Amino acid sequence: MTAQGADFIDVGGESTRPGAPRVPVEEELGRVLPVIRELTARGIRTSIDTMNAATARAVVEAGASWINDVSGGQADPDMLGVAAELECGFMLSHWRGHSANMNALAHYTDAAVDVRDELRAQLERALDAGIHGSRLVIDPGLGFAKNHEHNWRILARLDLLEELGFPVLIGASRKRFLGALLPEGAPTGDRDLPTAVISALAARAGVWGVRVHDVASTRLALDVVEAWKSGSR
Repeated sequence: MTAQGADFIDVGGESTRPGAPRVPVEEELGRVLPVIRELTARGIRTSIDTMNAATARAVVEAGASWINDVSGGQADPDMLGVAAELECGFMLSHWRGHSANMNALAHYTDAAVDVRDELRAQLERALDAGIHGSRLVIDPGLGFAKNHEHNWRILARLDLLEELGFPVLIGASRKRFLGALLPEGAPTGDRDLPTAVISALAARAGVWGVRVHDVASTRLALDVVEAWKSGSR
């Protein structure tokens, strides 16, 4: 993946798909620590995808550069303090609840506006906990307590997220709302093309980064965006 152009490898030991059960911290650490240590030894930059402060601490101390917490520091009351203490990067996602019940929480007046406002409140808590603003990146949490229409509304109004003044990360790769664009029963890998298109459009809109499964297709899409921009210089 790094050879294909990935800047970071995001390592997680617990699924966050709808309905997924939680994983004990000890098991999570057993899954991720060996991977982080090996990648660090090879000079590859990593982030740890976890909602557990104990896991985040151990993995950052083992070499990870970023904490990617899909709960935005809400699942574990110690997370924001740990991130502040470790002085690492923190990817803060919009979140309303755990995978087991998040679909029941997918109610918005205007998803783009509501997510922006809720992220603003989450950012205030992170800053109050001592995380420096220069180490924060925000993620609207596509697919987390959001239906298809909510996800598209958020993507169509990325400018609202930019109003918060922090870099924006988009993680749309292979999610269910992309599968809805494809023929019924299409394999998950067929979602890589729409993912690459979203990556290109998000880059064109000025986002900081995109998180994907298939690096090659998105890297090519981003190269197209850069070539397009070069034509105006």
